[in-house]
Amino acid sequence: MDLFEEIVRMRRAGQRGALATIVHTNGSIPSYESSRMLVREDGSIAGTVGGGCVEAEVWAAAKEVIREETPRKMTFNLNHEAAYDAGLICGGTLEIFVEPILPQPKLYLFGGGHVSTALARVAHLAGFGITVVDDRASFANAERFPMAEEAITTYEEAFEKVKPNASSYLVIVTRGHKDDMRVLEWAVGTEARYIGMIGSKRKVISVYKALEKRGIPAEQFARVHAPVGLEIGALTPEEIAVSVTAELIAIRRNVEPQVTHKAVRWDEIPALKHE
Repeated sequence: MDLFEEIVRMRRAGQRGALATIVHTNGSIPSYESSRMLVREDGSIAGTVGGGCVEAEVWAAAKEVIREETPRKMTFNLNHEAAYDAGLICGGTLEIFVEPILPQPKLYLFGGGHVSTALARVAHLAGFGITVVDDRASFANAERFPMAEEAITTYEEAFEKVKPNASSYLVIVTRGHKDDMRVLEWAVGTEARYIGMIGSKRKVISVYKALEKRGIPAEQFARVHAPVGLEIGALTPEEIAVSVTAELIAIRRNVEPQVTHKAVRWDEIPALKHE
């Protein structure tokens, strides 16, 4: 198997993994410099870095690298140490670099208005793939969103076609409460990594309450970022785009933002709590 072709396939399929590469050797080792092993998120592997206990440790580290999305370098001193006696190791030093293999993050914009056009531009520059959804073809099209991979012109089609996963980011910026509710009701039931909704705190609370009456457990709103974006005093569509993209990047990089918005939390709203 060509590992690089497999990596391309995995990224296109939205799958994560880790690539372990021998970057330095000294002495006699069971493999050779630049040997590689690919570890998929389900634990399956392709390739090898020599087998034995070393490979087992690298596999375990790769699982952590996938979870944390942070690379690491591992050094093994293989001078006939009992810990690495697997019948394969002759002695020497081995350095292995383990790096995460991540699919391109996908941003799904529900709503094709001015904020979305600005957000699409900024987020695209930050490395996000863009899909726009709006029930008005005059708003969701290649002319308004030239960077978009796809424009979907009905919400029903989007709910059927889009399968959010750990690389998916959903931002709800439709033109009204009704569409916001429809999208949020669907979104909280997905595996999206990020769900954000624009609007005032009053609007957010109103949407949450309406959805709770429709049977959505209030606890599901805990993962929603609303109002969306970091609190930087943004007013214009372009400033809002910067605010939201900054939050997307923080979530993508597993970093707690230093400047956080005052998001509405379901457990802070007595009317939403289950008694």
